[in-house]
Amino acid sequence: MPSKLASLEQSETASQQPTVQGCLRPEGSMLKGLLPNSVEEPVPCLGSPAAGDRRGPERSSELPPDTPEQVSNKDPQAQARPFTPKPPPPRPRLERALSLDEKGWRKRRFRTSREDLTVRNGASPSGGSLQDEAPGTPSRNGSPPCLSTSLQEIPTARRAPGSGGPSSWGNCLSGMISTSLDLLHREGASAGSTPRLASLLSPRPLPAMARSVASEGLRTANKVDPDHTDYKLRLQARLFRAHSSLGPGQPPSPLAYDDCSLHSSRSTFSLLAPIRAKDVRSRSYLEGSLLASGALMGADELARYFPDRSVALFVATWNMQGQKELPPNLDELLLPAEADLAQDLYVVGVQEGCSDRREWEARLQETLGPHYVMLYSAAHGALYMAVLIRRDLIWFCSEVESSTVTTRIVSQIKTKGALGVSFTFFGTSLLFITSHFTSGDGKVGERLVDYSKTVQGLALPKNVPDTSPYRSDAADVTTRFDEVFWFGDFNFRLSGGRAAVEAILKQDLGSSVQALLQHDQLTREMQRGSIFKGFQEPDIHFLPSYKFDVGKDSYDTTSKQRTPSYTDRILYKSRHKGDICPIKYSSCPGVRTSDHRPVYGLFRVKVRPGRDNIPLAAGKFDRELYLLGIKRRISREIQRQQALKSQHASAICTIS
Repeated sequence: MPSKLASLEQSETASQQPTVQGCLRPEGSMLKGLLPNSVEEPVPCLGSPAAGDRRGPERSSELPPDTPEQVSNKDPQAQARPFTPKPPPPRPRLERALSLDEKGWRKRRFRTSREDLTVRNGASPSGGSLQDEAPGTPSRNGSPPCLSTSLQEIPTARRAPGSGGPSSWGNCLSGMISTSLDLLHREGASAGSTPRLASLLSPRPLPAMARSVASEGLRTANKVDPDHTDYKLRLQARLFRAHSSLGPGQPPSPLAYDDCSLHSSRSTFSLLAPIRAKDVRSRSYLEGSLLASGALMGADELARYFPDRSVALFVATWNMQGQKELPPNLDELLLPAEADLAQDLYVVGVQEGCSDRREWEARLQETLGPHYVMLYSAAHGALYMAVLIRRDLIWFCSEVESSTVTTRIVSQIKTKGALGVSFTFFGTSLLFITSHFTSGDGKVGERLVDYSKTVQGLALPKNVPDTSPYRSDAADVTTRFDEVFWFGDFNFRLSGGRAAVEAILKQDLGSSVQALLQHDQLTREMQRGSIFKGFQEPDIHFLPSYKFDVGKDSYDTTSKQRTPSYTDRILYKSRHKGDICPIKYSSCPGVRTSDHRPVYGLFRVKVRPGRDNIPLAAGKFDRELYLLGIKRRISREIQRQQALKSQHASAICTIS
């Protein structure tokens, strides 16, 4: 057996050289490691015969006479033992390697994961796993596929005895190609391959398995085969939801790491913040703590709903003059054209309200729609106040408390007095007061008395604790809250007479307003410090809201000839400077059902985190009113559509 020993020695010498066995090497160098099992299962070189009944490609006349085929024919015992190939000749079939087209190499497409899955199940992939696969080659012939069908001349590898069944190569198809590419890349780098060879052997990533945007078909295959590796990864990714929490302790949004199709992310993800089970089990937050994680009124929830820690507030006051007729539309009052977005909190105070208070509240609910709920409403005689809030914010409110003060005891109907409503939103306490002071041009002193009775008589807060008790004064209710809004018909007039005021009104609006405010009784008393201490008022840029002829834009034309005045005002006060920022302060000239024009203001109010150990409203709101408002909106829309249909049906085309 000298020839066999020489072959073994030459094989060991060749294994130390940076050559690649089983593939063609351009420019005189052999390629090694095409097949992943080249180390454990020796693979024959070029010209080796196929195992069993398989037939290798035709041999070229350039092959040397001592090929492995001739050795196996001369020695029958070699077939019974594991086949050990002889070392390759120095330059086997070099001409065929030099004829490879680099462009053709780059255009070759590997079998995708879905096609691999089809082959594993024993079915023939539709359309072919490899686009250039030779016709007539069986899909399960027990031999590994080559990297490119331009290398079909490479003979089929011989399986070692005792190896798996004919589908053993199909079971490792996915990892085989990537392993072969890695071996080719390493061997080419160690041999100092040329740039052309390095570009040919550079490893390319396999097609993404169901995590790429273009793998819609494979995603369906994964549903059929739960054992697939990528199926479990996809299943884990679906357990997470998108969230808007700003806290660092929350898991990152799946939109940051999930590269699935955009269609799936739109349909399965929610804006609700995920709640981790370990946080629920731990109960780690301390009740009443400001910095606790998971507290309902804490900093995390506040940052999630209000990143800038400011809430949008709408405040309106209107003397309805006791009219039974309500405006057909309240959009101008509650949804002014100057505001692009609706506000978070609506507070509306009414003096001399209509006889049907429930109807008034239903109209408010109907106008704002199902996004808002009636948090609280109160009345004191003809004084009404309604507080509406966005429905997803009701959980962050404390119990709502109210108190009243009557300034005219003689009257059977309480038309003069004050109504106060207070509650805590997160950690900021709010107080809203609507008042109706004594009327009359010269009764400034009586109005000052009404103010004093109000600040001393309102017994608020009751059960909800004061957020800063060391700053509170028992004689002044406005000192016991963080933010205070006082609005109503204060009845302060413009002095100087009707003729002087009308002369100023004929001037330009900007200059006339400033001239009118110089005659304003309330501005003068506030400058003296006799009323509304610590309060401010936004800049006025609208005409006097009193007194108009009902249904008209003209001021009082009756025999009394009352002087136009700024009787309806909105003032605000804050414990912390800069917490309240006025955005808009105006009137509603289109609402003409009363001799007063409604006045409204838009504000931004700073909110601080609070504690959970206070009496909470726990989502309480007027449910019956909410359902009534929805029904009215639906019925009104149906009536509008029917009116449009009848209008189109009654249209008559005329030919002139």
